[in-house]
Amino acid sequence: MNEDNRHVEYVAHTRKADKATQSVATHLFEASAIAKMLAAKLDLDLAGELLGLMHDFGKYSQAFQKYIKAATGVNPDVDVEDTLPDGHKIDHSTAGAQWVYRHLKKFGVQHGIGELVGQMLGLCIASHHGAGLIDCLSPEGEAVWLKRFQKEDTLTHLAECTQNADETVKKQAEDLANEALVKSLLKPLAAILKQPDSNHKIKEFYLGCLTRFLFSCLIDADRINSADFEREEQKDWRRLTQKTNWQEAIDKLETHLANFEIRYPIDKIRRNISDTCLKRSADPQGIYTLTVPTGGGKTLASLRYAVHHAQQHNLDRIIYIIPYTSIIDQNAAAVREILGDDWVLEHHSNLDPEKQSWKNKLLVENWDKPIVFTTMVQFLDAWFGGGTRGARHIHPMTRSVLIFDEIQTLPIKCVHLFCNVLNWLTQFGKSSAILCTATQPLLDDSGLDNFPKAEREKVRSRGLLKLADNAEIMGHDKEREELFKKLSRVNVHYRPKAGGWTVEEAGAFLLEQFQTASSCLFIVNTKKWAQELYQYCKTQNVPSEVLFHLSTHQCSAHRKAIFDEIKRRLNNKEPVICISTQLIEAGVDISMECVIRALAGIDNIAQAAGRCNRHGEKMGKGQVYVLNLQEPDFAKVLPDIDAGKNNAERVLRDLAGQDMLQPEAIAQYFQYYFYQRSGEMSYAVKGSNSGSLLDWLSDNCQNVYGSKNNQRRLKVPLLMQSFKSAGQAFAAIDAPTHAVIVPYREGKELIAKLCGEWNPQEMYRTLAKAQRYSVNVFPKVWQKLEKEQAIQEIQVGSGIYYVKDRHYTDEYGLSIDEASLMNFYDL
Repeated sequence: MNEDNRHVEYVAHTRKADKATQSVATHLFEASAIAKMLAAKLDLDLAGELLGLMHDFGKYSQAFQKYIKAATGVNPDVDVEDTLPDGHKIDHSTAGAQWVYRHLKKFGVQHGIGELVGQMLGLCIASHHGAGLIDCLSPEGEAVWLKRFQKEDTLTHLAECTQNADETVKKQAEDLANEALVKSLLKPLAAILKQPDSNHKIKEFYLGCLTRFLFSCLIDADRINSADFEREEQKDWRRLTQKTNWQEAIDKLETHLANFEIRYPIDKIRRNISDTCLKRSADPQGIYTLTVPTGGGKTLASLRYAVHHAQQHNLDRIIYIIPYTSIIDQNAAAVREILGDDWVLEHHSNLDPEKQSWKNKLLVENWDKPIVFTTMVQFLDAWFGGGTRGARHIHPMTRSVLIFDEIQTLPIKCVHLFCNVLNWLTQFGKSSAILCTATQPLLDDSGLDNFPKAEREKVRSRGLLKLADNAEIMGHDKEREELFKKLSRVNVHYRPKAGGWTVEEAGAFLLEQFQTASSCLFIVNTKKWAQELYQYCKTQNVPSEVLFHLSTHQCSAHRKAIFDEIKRRLNNKEPVICISTQLIEAGVDISMECVIRALAGIDNIAQAAGRCNRHGEKMGKGQVYVLNLQEPDFAKVLPDIDAGKNNAERVLRDLAGQDMLQPEAIAQYFQYYFYQRSGEMSYAVKGSNSGSLLDWLSDNCQNVYGSKNNQRRLKVPLLMQSFKSAGQAFAAIDAPTHAVIVPYREGKELIAKLCGEWNPQEMYRTLAKAQRYSVNVFPKVWQKLEKEQAIQEIQVGSGIYYVKDRHYTDEYGLSIDEASLMNFYDL
């Protein structure tokens, strides 16, 4: 340190509550210790330690110190660069990236390994306050990473920071940036690059996954330390160093299962399924499938597998990835009831703001419990979305058991992205995965049997799942077929009508069935149909206490209250008519005498059938009807639903008179579905001439940049991904959603608390509760809410919003006006 600066305190953060400061050195060393601990899960502790130590090295510049001291009480962690009042930008993230890259590239020059390691770590540091990992190559062919790493010293202040930095920081950095660190990364890099059965594209994709893991460790370490400084009392909540006692969970679960009451013959079958999962939990780590008909008890059976498997392989956590937020409550509550509150965390919604500010980064919930429930949208967003919001959830996915419930709901465009990520997690991330469903999609090589050879090789080259040996937990085909026959509880009837059924015709058919079946469920594809069918039933004088409406414009707590009332009435043998969008299909434990389903994919029909005669309590079989409703052309707005309808209709006609819910029919449906759409599974980027999202996140083979890895003479490639551009283009379901808190019951009190005096610890807890009182809406609805001044930010700069009272109703949930919401479909 310069003699003149010896007694200068370089400030990293200023605490809002009491204006106390955290020095740069303190923040760097504390973040370094956390990142080291997180990265150690994959034996990359040295890399994690260096990332944490150098990520804010640029804060040693006088320009940055002038900024933070002038802005008393205002903290700077908002964007890639900090803005002075005159608009001048201060870059405090590039200096550390440059230092790390330049130090590490000196090692392994002959093979280029040091430069690759330096590039990976430098990217993480350069990106930690921006919109996620920066591009290595832009879609237009510019080497963005190189331009950033070669940025002028007058803008990055690297020389000045090196002069001003605390000697302890510099010494520790010099000690870490050595050959030992490069060698620690050489093992996972060599494992990726020497894979005999992966092509260049897949290897580059895996390198990107490893970089994302390190980025996740850095982001989480920085966020945790920043939050701990602002609210020191919360440090005790963290379970960073706490090892999970899986035996405790096993004892509780086994006690619960031993006391499970056998009420119906189906309960014996469920017990057998559970026992099979227990037996298979001792298998080696890998990707497994659990193919069980709806109502087979997959939730607890998969939990039994997971806790025993986690103990067997010394894993850190279990993560349930569920298709819809609507069923997180139910599944999490079932597990919480058995294991207790301390075991379970629910990650419901997109309440976490996309743009991280000092305020809202203190409120983002970390996955710090042994069992986490989240959604497929959150999983995909963590890996492929822009920003840093989801990035911190990547490292918890390593050394874990990942349970994908209703895996058939995976968006078709994400198939190759998903398969490659899951392969990396299980091959290199020390995790295991179970794909649970009654209708197993074709995500591995087995789905290619009917493809022409050229097409088969093309699809395979883009990445498919590498399942474990003997991957199906329930055994071979004949065993599964026998299981499906035993669990067959309904008859499915397809009732097509020329031109499709109108609302009035479908409503009359529903009420006709209600004459002989005291409980009826009608599942439709859009909110518009749900509302109009509900209104039709009201005009036919169906008693209000009998009639229920469900859609995703109702918050989770609202839907749970409706489910609870439906279940109460069913238990009391009281009549029920429920009209719902498809949110009710996955994992909702209700049993109706009759179910009517709007034509959709065979997987949707099977899920709908799972809500009929669910426990086999009805003498004989329940009745399920499939109707082709008059609906808009889904081809452009909802292509997954459109393709599902078309291929289901084909199977329904091909196999007329046969059981549509047996494995043969399901396999035929997915053969049609995947063959027809094999060209869509790499996530095409609209308006781009430089390839798909899969290309952008792997070898960027169609990028025009002239010095890509195929021309690099060294044995080790460099990263060529367009990370940032891919994140901006990515949407797990075509339109990204925003979450807004709604004034439903306790939601009103939570909104009042959040709008009150700023208290980070209290707001953190309140925001966690508020997830159950939030609704995810699409951009056009959000724009309408803004135009109508229906939403309000809870605190200026928080990025978290609530809906005003008049825009939430007991019947429909979120409401602007009846006409405006009719055009937005439920996904």
